[in-house]
Amino acid sequence: MGRLSAAQHASIRAALLVAVVWGVAVVLFIGLFEDPSPEAFKNLVISWGEWGVLAAILLMVLHSFLPFPAELVALANGMCFGPLWGTVITWVGAMLGAMLAFALSRRFGRPFVDRMLTRRSWSLVDEWLTRHGAGSFFVSRFIPVIAFNLINYAAGLTRLSWWTFLWTTAIGILPMTVLMVLLGAGMHELPLWQWLLLIVGGLALWLVAHWIGARRARKIDRSA
Repeated sequence: MGRLSAAQHASIRAALLVAVVWGVAVVLFIGLFEDPSPEAFKNLVISWGEWGVLAAILLMVLHSFLPFPAELVALANGMCFGPLWGTVITWVGAMLGAMLAFALSRRFGRPFVDRMLTRRSWSLVDEWLTRHGAGSFFVSRFIPVIAFNLINYAAGLTRLSWWTFLWTTAIGILPMTVLMVLLGAGMHELPLWQWLLLIVGGLALWLVAHWIGARRARKIDRSA
């Protein structure tokens, strides 16, 4: 029997890593597979007691590897920790998950990404990269059809620097994080005028972030 190639070794390591992540998720959060609702996420975080913050962060990290909506975790964090700390905890967890996905994708390459993404998902991201270039990652954070995790994995396969990935992710995920946490914290009970103010403020933040990202993307693409 011949020796395994580097690509085969990478594929095996990627498969083992995925299996370990799934195993940890099943052991720690098996109840969520039966009832993936904001209330279930909230109850799970509360059940961890003083370790609830860690549970909330771990759930956001696991979202990078498991197919469940991160919005459910953000809603639950708003219920458990309130608007401010719910936002901080959700953002930290999302950033850690994004960084881990980016690092693993860069370390193990295409074999790892092929195991994490469906062929259709990868085709969507690949088409985006081909058409717009690596400098458009920030803008892609605001496009609903391109999922958060797809961008993280795809970024690891490009020449995108760590710094560019970090700042585009840190700012790009903030508007939706704030919105979902506020909803979870009970902001749906706000009077109409406050709701309108929240919507206008969120839209303004989105437009400013989109404008900054578009300018940065053009600069990066020109210098690439």
